[in-house]
Amino acid sequence: MMPQTAIIHNIQELLKTLPEPLQIEALHYVEYLSSRYVHQGTQQETLKKRGGFGIWKEKIWMADDFDAPLEEFEE
Repeated sequence: MMPQTAIIHNIQELLKTLPEPLQIEALHYVEYLSSRYVHQGTQQETLKKRGGFGIWKEKIWMADDFDAPLEEFEE
């Protein structure tokens, strides 16, 4: 893994090569990442919150007659 100072230096050097509108886009993306991960805790904690298979278990339900024919279409 790269030291943080090297990462920051590489980002700064790459940003210098971009036109100003793309530099602004990069800034917006970094702000988005900061608001999503830094302010909500570590990245690991955020990924744990996202869940996976079974995330909706016992939070939603389906009626027993969900796939029964509708009265309107019985003809």
